[in-house]
Amino acid sequence: MVNHLSEPLAALIRPKNLDEFVGQSHLVGPDKPLRLAIANRQIFSMILWGPPGTGKTTLARIIAKEAGLEIFELSAVSAGKEDIRKIVGDNTNSSLYKKVLFLDEIHRFNKAQQDFLLPYVESGALTLIGATTENPSFEVISPLLSRCRVFVLKELTSEDIEKIIDRALEKLEVKMPKDAKEWLITLANGDARQALTMIDNAYTLYGKLNKESLKSTLQNTFLRYDKKGEDHYNTISAFIKSMRASNVDAALYYLARMVAAGEDPKFIARRMVVFASEDIGIANSSALMLANQVFQAVTTIGYPECQENLAHGVVYLAKSPKDRSSYNAYMEALKDAKELGNLPIPMSLHNPETKLMEEVGYGKGYEMYSKESLLPDKIKNKKYFKK
Repeated sequence: MVNHLSEPLAALIRPKNLDEFVGQSHLVGPDKPLRLAIANRQIFSMILWGPPGTGKTTLARIIAKEAGLEIFELSAVSAGKEDIRKIVGDNTNSSLYKKVLFLDEIHRFNKAQQDFLLPYVESGALTLIGATTENPSFEVISPLLSRCRVFVLKELTSEDIEKIIDRALEKLEVKMPKDAKEWLITLANGDARQALTMIDNAYTLYGKLNKESLKSTLQNTFLRYDKKGEDHYNTISAFIKSMRASNVDAALYYLARMVAAGEDPKFIARRMVVFASEDIGIANSSALMLANQVFQAVTTIGYPECQENLAHGVVYLAKSPKDRSSYNAYMEALKDAKELGNLPIPMSLHNPETKLMEEVGYGKGYEMYSKESLLPDKIKNKKYFKK
């Protein structure tokens, strides 16, 4: 072991203000919503939704600092009601209105925990900044979600990752060959934390940053993998493609990898529900019912037992016949709906709710079991469902 850092590299180079912040220009660029909110000290409860390593924690800290507010940080993985109660303290204390709660992985809070948090956010006792990699529409209860603005963070670009790498190299006072930097940018896949972890480990273990030292850290047990990073997206992709290919063994293996990594079972089950309609479709309509039952089971039971429900569902979906005709037909219809706009609906399909409507032709010629096209005239000969 060659070098020791006083703190993790990510902490040493973490931006302290918006001018140092890299990426998310659609949120923090000139005249963009978060920059304006900070400049005007109009801080409100919000949820930052985006892939890992895109700056959610850093942004929350900057928001609180620039507004002069006290910030308390919790992870929903380990925090509970008592932790929130301690932060709020005495409700009669006016200082509580100056407290910001940053709740990382807010999607890991169950309904009861979110219900407990709601009154404090509603009253203004806490300004909530939640961070999540999951769609908050699915994971955050409606009353809490309605009291927060949702900001979507984008995956960092290659240029963003390069800026962050250069900042790390400057801090460490070391150089990195061009081929090593390009390899690292590709491996990071838009995740700054992934890139910084690689640099941190290679520098600590080898004292140099070339392609060989970076690659070596991949096999080293000291490397801290982020299950929500690149491997997360690669594994779920392999999982779906294995079920699509009806390869039961591969699908079970990738399921086991996700379960072993502690992946949220609802994340897995939700994608199984989508798969049942998108890839199996009318070849076996019962697949959608089973997938929904699996989702309900994992929601009710949780780990470790629900892994058996997941395995049951995966084998069924993988072995089911596949038919994407309904999905393909809908996507083609959706394309026309977006490109062609609101084409006039045939008058025979209009509902004659008043006598005047009937007089001007609403519903005229309607037949309950008509063999006519029923599509707008411009696309009346279109066939979306090709079976």
